[in-house]
Amino acid sequence: MTHLPDQGPQPGVHDLGYARLDTDRLERTGDAEVVYGAGKTPSQVVELLRTLHATHPGHAVLATRLTEEAQEAVTAALPEAVVDPVGRTAVLGEPGALRGTVAVVAAGTSDAPVAAEAATTARVFGADVDVITDVGVAGLHRVLGVRERLNAADCLIVVAGMEGALPSVVGGLVGVPLVAVPTSVGYGASFGGLAALLGMLNSCAPGVSVVNIDNGFGAGVFAARVARQSVPRETKEA
Repeated sequence: MTHLPDQGPQPGVHDLGYARLDTDRLERTGDAEVVYGAGKTPSQVVELLRTLHATHPGHAVLATRLTEEAQEAVTAALPEAVVDPVGRTAVLGEPGALRGTVAVVAAGTSDAPVAAEAATTARVFGADVDVITDVGVAGLHRVLGVRERLNAADCLIVVAGMEGALPSVVGGLVGVPLVAVPTSVGYGASFGGLAALLGMLNSCAPGVSVVNIDNGFGAGVFAARVARQSVPRETKEA
């Protein structure tokens, strides 16, 4: 067996043994690495968050998809962290100056966990957030009642399960860039969110992009970057 020589520490990589943190990501992309909590032990989540924050002390760092045990461990070990049991996230540190606005629009209260993950992610990734809840298509007057708030946003995240119709409705009302998030909420024929996903992918409203089922994180990153880029350049450079 051929053994390669030890290359020593790599720049931009913090090796914890079980994980190799990409500490150059903030400089490279403008956003720090995020801890995906699923499959990690509570102690690993704590150490990863602590290490990322120490590496980027002037920025907020995020962990997603945390179990109850991981949330409890973060709260005990990092009391300054903000833990959201609904979105199953933890944030350590304060975001920098927020640029642009993302409106997170949830069809129903059952979609709250995904919407909360999206909202927290968008804030950590540098956008102001306006959360609009319980405006599903079963009561279209509720959507019409928030049309001004939809128009005021730089990017929309529309979260819905069941048949996934809300993004099409919103996309037909306003001309704001929109990312749709199908959720796994629904009865048997929703197939764990597949019906909503296909409905959103087949939207007849223009300007609708779609992320994976329950992927509030992916939607939050995309929307925050759109919102940040929507701010006039002189404001960005100030």
